[in-house]
Amino acid sequence: MARPIIRVRCERLEQEVRPLAPIISIRNLAKTYDGGFEALKGVSLDIEEGEILALLGPNGAGKTTLISAVCGLVTPSGGTVTVGGHDIQGEFRAARELIGLVPQEITIEPFEKVINTVTFSRGLFGKRRDDAHIERVLRALSLWDKRHSRNKELSGGMKRRVLIAKALSHEPRVLFLDEPTAGVDVTLRKDMWRLVRDLRDQGTTIILTTHYIEEAEEMADRIGVIDHGRLLLVEEKAQLLHQLGRKELRLELCEPLERVPESLAAYGLTLSGEGYHLTYAFDAHADHTGMTRLLADIARAGLDLRDLSTRQSSLEDVFLKLVRDGREEVA
Repeated sequence: MARPIIRVRCERLEQEVRPLAPIISIRNLAKTYDGGFEALKGVSLDIEEGEILALLGPNGAGKTTLISAVCGLVTPSGGTVTVGGHDIQGEFRAARELIGLVPQEITIEPFEKVINTVTFSRGLFGKRRDDAHIERVLRALSLWDKRHSRNKELSGGMKRRVLIAKALSHEPRVLFLDEPTAGVDVTLRKDMWRLVRDLRDQGTTIILTTHYIEEAEEMADRIGVIDHGRLLLVEEKAQLLHQLGRKELRLELCEPLERVPESLAAYGLTLSGEGYHLTYAFDAHADHTGMTRLLADIARAGLDLRDLSTRQSSLEDVFLKLVRDGREEVA
């Protein structure tokens, strides 16, 4: 009689430790517009609940089309998307209720008051009136003191905050931010970053598109790079920099060179700064970086060094390399 009880307990334990399904699951998503332009080419992606995912890509890469397809604003040409287990086409209302969207364009009624704008958005999703929730959202966005102001009286940064308040009014589990800090000054941009992290800490899943490399590097847990409708890579930020990042050794010479000496050609050195600077790129994680041998060979070549320094490659370097390599593969 004891065996069935043990088996049942094991089954329950397996259920408890089984990983949760992603909040958003995208499979082979494609979008071809009239005229034959392919904006999305078989994009597949899982987004975990409670993470910040940054989508990086040049203009026209497909970032906004991807967001629009997930939010139900664009009808896909192929593939599937589920949000919280709900198919965006077969169960549109249930899926859309889980999503808050902050578009690039500032689309709010200029003569309406801030509090009415946000309250109205909550009603659009069939939610009961909740003044306490609206107040919490407005206070979190530093809009409470402006709640009775008309939207046209607000600065550009404040209008963008109203868009975020509208998106949060119905308590979504997922928040899409399409270029959230476009046209926003540096100080307000950092305030936005702080707000996004606070939302994530409260359990909201956030997907943002951005042109600002430092924005993704500052905030994201994972980073996706998209170009020409193809998702080139999705990776943990730290892992991405670890795998693809390089370091550079910059050598400042006492006397300028016209060209790199033949004895140093094997190092792939780059000459710049009117002949005063030599740059050596190396893998910081390799067992042997070659720097010791390089410095010895520089001394044997009779070159005197004034200074040297190292620089870790940034996310921007990695991003540019991925886009360049991706386009070379297509070509």
